[in-house]
Amino acid sequence: MATAEDVDRTADDGPDGTVGEDERERGATDSDRYTRKKSVLITGCSSGIGRATARAFLGEDWQVFATARNADDVAELADAGCETLELDVTDPEAVASAVEETVDIAGSIDCVVNNAGYAQMGPLEDVATVDLHRQFDVNVYGPHRLTRAALPHMRAQGEGRIINVSSVAGRISFPGSGAYSGSKYALEAMSDSLRAEVDEFDIDVVLIEPGPVESAFTERVDEELPEDERTPAYESLYELYDEAQLIGGGSGGPFASEPADVADAILESATSTNPPARYPVGPLAQYGLYARYLPDRLRDAVYGLLRKLV
Repeated sequence: MATAEDVDRTADDGPDGTVGEDERERGATDSDRYTRKKSVLITGCSSGIGRATARAFLGEDWQVFATARNADDVAELADAGCETLELDVTDPEAVASAVEETVDIAGSIDCVVNNAGYAQMGPLEDVATVDLHRQFDVNVYGPHRLTRAALPHMRAQGEGRIINVSSVAGRISFPGSGAYSGSKYALEAMSDSLRAEVDEFDIDVVLIEPGPVESAFTERVDEELPEDERTPAYESLYELYDEAQLIGGGSGGPFASEPADVADAILESATSTNPPARYPVGPLAQYGLYARYLPDRLRDAVYGLLRKLV
């Protein structure tokens, strides 16, 4: 299999194996071609999983490109040694620019971690269509934009890895999580298709499926709940959020994982020779997924019981 280093090594060499004219003009040397660090572009690094992932890759001596919508939010990562970029994954031009800048600086784009995302919660009747569109724009179209921009470079290199951060809510949906789960189900389905499509190019596609995670994600979930137009009929469902945060996709609680746990899974999926298609993270992700094998009526009855308990 041709590696990224093989591509860099041969692209500008002369017929006798010497450094080509174009490469001499760039000031490249033989040692440059053999010592290049692997590069990773990570979205959503302002806090939580993204920030922990950037630090995990730095610890393994990768060249890390950490992105966030506001560059000030990743200033700490810049001080730690990351290249930092301002990136809104809903902006196609910004996505294309981030990929090109990564390739220009690092000489390649070996790995993409699509981590940026948020959870639009609430009963579907109360979720406005514009909010549903925004949910998919970030959680589905964002990874799609970045993947499309990175794949041509990965094919040219002869290898690469796309890591999509999904959720246990991408395998099993709970009341009140329809918008968020719908976006993660879509990401899972797209990843499964993509994995088969790019396999012949030695490009791997991996899904990370965390359960609840201790992070600022909890606060964002609360912020995204409908406030002004709550249908009274769903009062018990809102109480599940307000009192217990039991709905899938939320964060916190006794079974929550730390961001570093998810970062470790992402790093392993990036460095494993033959990574599995999915990495469930945390006890609720590893064992809760069995709930999807329950008959639909039984699963619905469990949800009904939770509402009664509240």
